[in-house]
Formats: sequence, C-alpha cells, structure tokens
Amino acid sequence: MADSGEFVPFRFKVSLYHSDSNELLCAGYFSEVTGFEITMEPKTIREGGRNWGDHQRAGPTKFAPMTLKRGVTSVNDLWSWFDITTRQNFYGYRLHGEISVLGNPTAKPLGGSGKGAHGGQSVTENPVMVWKLNGVMPTKFKGPDLNATANQVAIEELQLVHEGIELQRPAPAGA
Repeated sequence: MADSGEFVPFRFKVSLYHSDSNELLCAGYFSEVTGFEITMEPKTIREGGRNWGDHQRAGPTKFAPMTLKRGVTSVNDLWSWFDITTRQNFYGYRLHGEISVLGNPTAKPLGGSGKGAHGGQSVTENPVMVWKLNGVMPTKFKGPDLNATANQVAIEELQLVHEGIELQRPAPAGA
C-alpha cells in the first residue's frame, strides 16, 4: 500500500500525441522537468507630449525549452521520434503533449478474492496538475553513460521546444 511518505522517483509523466489523431506516440516518466518559462517582451510606445512615461503594449512571447531529465520508457519511442525529426525529416515532426505532475500514488482494492503484487490493491497515478504543450519538437537527446557498475536510467536528458503551454488542474477527487 502506498502511504503519504512513499518516495516516488519518477514524479513526472510525459505523453506526446500525434497532432491530427490524438494517438499516443511517445510516453515516459522523468525525475526532473525544467523550462516552465514564458517571457513576453513588451513594446514601448513613446507619445509626443506625454512626459510621464511610455505606453506599454504586449509584445512577442517566447517559450523556454523544456528539459526532461533521468527518464524511463518501456519502448524506444522517444529515441525514434528524435531520430525521425532530426535525421530523416528536415522540417521537424511536431507533436502535442502533456506533462503530468503526479502526487503520491493512491491504492485501491482489486476486485475478486485474489491478492495482487500490492497486497490485493492496485496502485494508480494521482495527477495534481497537467501542463499541455503545443507544437513540440525534440532538439537534444542524451543517453546515459554506459558503465557496468552504475545504475543508470534509459534517458539521461531530452530537450524539447514548443509553441505554447497551458496549465490545467484536474478536478478534485469526489467532485
């Protein structure tokens, strides 16, 4: 059973979908995600005769690259997507996706009388918030250093650029 003090090493679930069909193409779990940064550069407009400051208007918005670190995936789909985008297609194959911030896992009883691996309970993910990404394209893939004595993960670092980000909070449980 999962308790509130249980350590969950892969707290961020990344899912990437085909832009047209919403078919899941890539997925993985990561220990660290950075790059939640949006910068808007305001446009300053000076008005003749107005001596008390300039007019400030919204300007272009820039999104920082997302960096996913220390991840695992059950298949090599993230590598395949990076390989297709960077080597085989010159235009960059873009997806849309989401990064789910997972809370502590919750356990619920399994149906039937048989005991499972978790003492008759299944462990389910508990998303706390979900970041939606548009126009995602990989720009860097770094695998782990190969060392027979090290306990490394399958993906050391994956860097993504995107064309937009949106925060969605799941509905509270029982709502």
